[in-house]
Amino acid sequence: MTVSRDDVQQLAPLEMVEMFVWDDRPIGGSAVFRWHPGTTETGNPITWQGVTYEPFPIEIEGLEVSAAGKLPRPTVRAANTGGVLGNYLRSMSDALNAKVTRKRVFGKYLDAVNFPDGNPYANPNAGFPDEIFYVAKKVSENPIFVEIELAVRFDVDGVLLPRRQVLADICQWAYRSAECSYAGPPKEDIYGNPTTDPAKDQCRKTLDACRARFGAKGVLRTSAFPASLLMGA
Repeated sequence: MTVSRDDVQQLAPLEMVEMFVWDDRPIGGSAVFRWHPGTTETGNPITWQGVTYEPFPIEIEGLEVSAAGKLPRPTVRAANTGGVLGNYLRSMSDALNAKVTRKRVFGKYLDAVNFPDGNPYANPNAGFPDEIFYVAKKVSENPIFVEIELAVRFDVDGVLLPRRQVLADICQWAYRSAECSYAGPPKEDIYGNPTTDPAKDQCRKTLDACRARFGAKGVLRTSAFPASLLMGA
């Protein structure tokens, strides 16, 4: 970031341009939306770092970090004209864990293409650091707007993915179901003891139980998230 101290401390602050990138690819979608609140002088699309952001009524609040060090859980409020955004969220199970990136830059550094006569101050490296969040839950919806609560990556307590909770070492699939996909012979009882008796064959829902059935180097069909244990490291 090359924002200068003089820029930040001017008595007449420069216009701050705020942009958002909504990305549902981390949850299996294919949509990437790039928006700015439409509050610039012209209200037209803007281009930053060669990427275009469309005007769309959107705002964010609650970015402050508490004195106790609690991570922020900001709220995004976006237009729901015609129910378009609400319908999209419902089609994606409320888009839980979709990635939302907030970008900011002083207007004078925007790409030259934004200005009829070019821009001698255009600087693609002059933005503030990206702020990355993930959708934690949909707070409310009405015909005018939708409110969505965000969380930072490390603040994952209680965050739900579509239809299931983030658990590090416990599988939530039903044993021998389509999700589990195991169709082999009996392996263990509920205590992890080897067995060949179909009546005693039960899964403990742990990673070790999964490995006993698919092999130590096999592809495990577990719903657990072992990497979640590393998020707070």
